[in-house]
Amino acid sequence: MSWLEISKCGSRSLKGAGFAVIASLTSLSISGCGLHPMYATASNGSSLVDVMKSVQVATIPSRTGQRLRNELVFGTTGGGEPAAPVYRLDIALRESVRNTLIMNTGAPTGQILQLDAEFRIIRIKDNETLFKGSSTAEAAYDLTGFSGTTGSIYGDTRAALDAENRAARSLADTLKTRVAAFLSRDA
Repeated sequence: MSWLEISKCGSRSLKGAGFAVIASLTSLSISGCGLHPMYATASNGSSLVDVMKSVQVATIPSRTGQRLRNELVFGTTGGGEPAAPVYRLDIALRESVRNTLIMNTGAPTGQILQLDAEFRIIRIKDNETLFKGSSTAEAAYDLTGFSGTTGSIYGDTRAALDAENRAARSLADTLKTRVAAFLSRDA
């Protein structure tokens, strides 16, 4: 290596070190702005896990809605209904299906299931809406019975049900995180 090549490498490492120092200082200055671990115990002794157990998930119509509700109940309470609910999570769920990969015959070979949820966190004692928002989840699946290729309508039905389950699980994870982030302010 020549002296010129060594000096170029050295200046790169100095730039990298400078960037690391700036990033460290920025993260230290941000840490004083009220950021705290979401699942940490609060100064009053309560924890987010306890607060999440006080969320009642309202009934959601349809098979996919029931699946979403079950995922949320399990995610917030571990499977049981809350003993003394403080908050209620209301969800309006819309399902839509888009065809993908259309064959020359016009038959789709795949579909994408999209779940759109509009949700509200309501404090039960005064029925006040504290937080509202929307989230979306998608799940793709293949169709073989309708396209004329080898396959069965049973297989297509099973693929659609699996897509509903995957989309509901994904949406439940997103909603649980958003609810936890909101309620962590009070924990």
